[in-house]
Amino acid sequence: MGEEVEAQEFSRADRTRHREKVRRNLDVFARMLREARFDTDDPMTGLEVELNLVDDQDDPALKNAEALKAIADPAFQTELGQFNIEINVPPAKLREGGLTTFEESLRHSLNDAEAKSSEVGAHMVMIGILPTLAPGHMSLDSLSANPRYKLLSEQILAARGEDITIAIEGAERLRTTADSIVPEAACTSTQFHVQTSPDQFAAYWNASQAIAAVQVAVAANSPYLLGKELWRETRIPLFEQATDTRSEELKAQGVRPRVWFGERWITSVFDLFEENVRFFPALLPVTDEEDPLAVLERGDTPTLPELRLHNGTIYRWNRPVYDIARGIPHLRVENRLLAAGPTVADTLANAAFYFGLVRSLAESQRPLWSQMSFSAAEENFHTASRQGIEAQVYWPGVGQVRATELVLRRLLPMAREGLESWGASGAEIDRFLGIIEQRCLTGVNGAEWFVRRMHDRRDLERWDGLRATLHDYRDVDINDPNNKPVAMQYATVLQAKGQNDQSLAVMRKLAIGHPKDRDVLAA
Repeated sequence: MGEEVEAQEFSRADRTRHREKVRRNLDVFARMLREARFDTDDPMTGLEVELNLVDDQDDPALKNAEALKAIADPAFQTELGQFNIEINVPPAKLREGGLTTFEESLRHSLNDAEAKSSEVGAHMVMIGILPTLAPGHMSLDSLSANPRYKLLSEQILAARGEDITIAIEGAERLRTTADSIVPEAACTSTQFHVQTSPDQFAAYWNASQAIAAVQVAVAANSPYLLGKELWRETRIPLFEQATDTRSEELKAQGVRPRVWFGERWITSVFDLFEENVRFFPALLPVTDEEDPLAVLERGDTPTLPELRLHNGTIYRWNRPVYDIARGIPHLRVENRLLAAGPTVADTLANAAFYFGLVRSLAESQRPLWSQMSFSAAEENFHTASRQGIEAQVYWPGVGQVRATELVLRRLLPMAREGLESWGASGAEIDRFLGIIEQRCLTGVNGAEWFVRRMHDRRDLERWDGLRATLHDYRDVDINDPNNKPVAMQYATVLQAKGQNDQSLAVMRKLAIGHPKDRDVLAA
């Protein structure tokens, strides 16, 4: 959700004062890094999930205020659009069954919240972009009531000096304009947090950047926007464009965008915060009363409010986080490039894959990023966003390779090793990485499932097809062993790989759910 900000106007003096203060914050942060004042023992992991709201007809429900009032749980918070809410799951340690704790907590909270929000006509959906969002929803009236969002929209439009243009070319083409940042609200995501020491931060951030493309390829879940089939993970280009403060002239000059993959591997967390201050003017130049140096010198922990608020308006796909818990500062990498869903199990599978793989790579004796250019990682990222599970990416020592083949042959074993290092249980590892393996073997993730269903409904008017498919999506678990099309495809792939016992086990589970289905019994 970000820091709370009251409605206000900013003068030139406000901006000058804020620039001086944020630089003072940066100096204090550098000193804290030198003096090793950070919590580095027994690191935590965290999870946030942004959700969409729909009505009984599967159209957007602009009712987040009513839904949050009905839910009455502080873990749920407002988001940018009135058709969004967010849940913050309590942090956990993977060695203490954290993956299972995340799953149980998230499932319980969502089930309880759905029961309550449905009473006010709002149902929750975990998907990157709500497929039934229409042009009529892209107005300022759709913003949530929080003053921060209106203020942020005004500042972005003022910096840009003109309406925001959205132009995305995928399977189909979309070109539209907006007079607010409401299109950003269409982008709902899952954020994975991994706590790390200052010494290890660069390795974890670099590793996160290197694997971003593979994450998106196997977990893409945003294929439609405003009725158009675009990229498999359309959130990526949409978010990049919806918060772009640059005019066409500034883009031509090479001015950096606020939604940013980055431009280089780093050697310290300080590199990222220093880039934030050096490259980006403040969107919300709010100045706090805190004197960070005085706080530090009396032995307390400064909150560095200007540095943190500024960081929150620079939208890196892997964002550095400075935070304080129980009076002790710590650092986290916030991995924020994936959509949620399709299910709770899918979301936790994505988390397990990330937590395991990033640790394995970060602690590798020969860093992957020493063998790979940063530009190659960025190109991989956008290729995977466009093509999803069918993407081919570049990987050191391999060259161009299908993302699914790379995951199956190299990255799943590394993710398993990383999860074992975290202390995750064998049962957790098998279950959640098994979901990633199934996607790669069948070639089906959330986006692919949705697109295939839509293609099967070509005879329907587009919006009717989107509503019908979204309704199915809400009701069907694409990883369920009783999901006939996916299970049969999975069994066929296993048989082709010579894994006959596993193939037979899949079909037996399917037969239990479909005891009279001739196709299942024949297979």
